Amino acid sequence: MKANEKDYKKYSDAIDQIQQGNDAMIDLFNEMEDDTELIGFDQKVVEQIEKAKAKFGDDAVNEKINSVVREMLSWLDLEGVNKKGEDSDGSS
Repeated sequence: MKANEKDYKKYSDAIDQIQQGNDAMIDLFNEMEDDTELIGFDQKVVEQIEKAKAKFGDDAVNEKINSVVREMLSWLDLEGVNKKGEDSDGSS
């Protein structure tokens, strides 16, 4: 294929952009973490949450669920307990 300098520059820039996109995709892939469920709701609860969200909206239901869970967790003694996979200094 023959190309003049302008065409050569366009193709070169396009290849550079493709390479940058590939590098970005590789970075995203390398940074992925396993998506594990935080809470395993049973099917009936999932259906009730879906109905509530349909009636009251996502934000309202999310806020209510967070309030209830936050209150329930406040009853537990979690002082000095680290998240799974986290060292005592807060690092992974």
